[in-house]
Amino acid sequence: QVQLTESGGGLVETGGSLRLSCAASTRTFSSHAMGWFRQVPGKEREFVAKIKWSTGQRYYADNVKGRFTISRESAVNTVYLQMDNLQPEDTAVYYCARGPWPLESTSRGVLWGQGSQVTVSS
Repeated sequence: QVQLTESGGGLVETGGSLRLSCAASTRTFSSHAMGWFRQVPGKEREFVAKIKWSTGQRYYADNVKGRFTISRESAVNTVYLQMDNLQPEDTAVYYCARGPWPLESTSRGVLWGQGSQVTVSS
């Protein structure tokens, strides 16, 4: 069964750091991307960061640029999200995703992870 398995997340104080990991059970196609989205109750899922698998090019939402870093370990089909200088507004459930480029939350054929809670206390 094809799946994405997330790990990491948790509770951290304002200004702290966390790292999320997402391992895919199958190879990621070069035409695909892997990335991270987040969602808070009552709001739509929003884009955080993504990496284009063929080139390794990285893309970030404006509100996380300079604080979050997405990286990958291609050999094990794993993507990471290093989150630094976390703020209370970063509190959300973070979802790993894999799918055809450009990998948007409403794209068809997107595979989602189980979600990881990140809570930043003020």
